[in-house]
Order: sequence, then structure tokens, then C-alpha cells
Amino acid sequence: MERTRVVVDTNVIASALTSATGTNREVMRRCLQGLVEPLISNTLFHEYESLVRRPSVHARCPLTPRERDDLLDAFLGACVWVRISFRWRPNLRDESDNHLIELAVAGGAMAIVTNNVRDLRSGELVFPNIGIMTPAEFMKSLRKRP
Repeated sequence: MERTRVVVDTNVIASALTSATGTNREVMRRCLQGLVEPLISNTLFHEYESLVRRPSVHARCPLTPRERDDLLDAFLGACVWVRISFRWRPNLRDESDNHLIELAVAGGAMAIVTNNVRDLRSGELVFPNIGIMTPAEFMKSLRKRP
């Protein structure tokens, strides 16, 4: 069975690290279990690395720094690295989010999973085969798949 390819936005990882339950954690769990195939690029890699070092995450995360690093390493080990050869610009109002669209297009993702759907859905370009979904919407879509 082919795994679902997705781009997991940094805000989903942040929420998974700082919340004991919820769909953000479930998305991350599915990736770690190999049931979902997360895509990654150089830009997203650096965002994830920066995230686990943020004091705001440290203050709310129950994991030790070593456990956070181990969890990120495991997650990165589940990711498929994608080389982005084409930049779809201009597209989003927030330039710093364009790399998520580019990664999804280059990697053949079926969705970008984010807690920031409003900004990502407001792009000038439309890619009908890529859903912009909250973690809850994504988990619901997985339950509907045969």
C-alpha cells in the first residue's frame, strides 16, 4: 500500500511537542510509525532544527533537551528528502511560507498539514491536488481512505 505523502508544517511539530494529546501528536505519531510519509527540504529541516531550540518550546515541552533531539532525529529519519528545482513565486502573502508549497509540489504531496490554513489557502496559485489541512482534517481524511 502506498503511503500518503505530506508536508508537516513546523507549527504542527511545535504543538505536538508541547501538548500531551491531540491531532498534532497523532500526525507526528503516524509519521514515526511509517504510516504517513513526511517530506522535507533544506529549508524545512532548518526550521525544525530551530524549533527544538526555542525557549518558548522548552518552557512548555515535557521532554528533556536530549529527548527532544532524539524525537526530532527519529522524525527526520522518517522523512523523504526532496530537492526543489522550481520556485513558485510570488504566491503567498507571507514569503516565508512559500517553501511549503514548493516542497509539496516537488514531492508529490497530497497535503500540507498546518495549523495555519488561512494563510496557506490564500495563495495566488492553486494546486488542486494538494490539500491545505489542519491536523484534524488530515486525520479525518485518512480514516476515509480505503
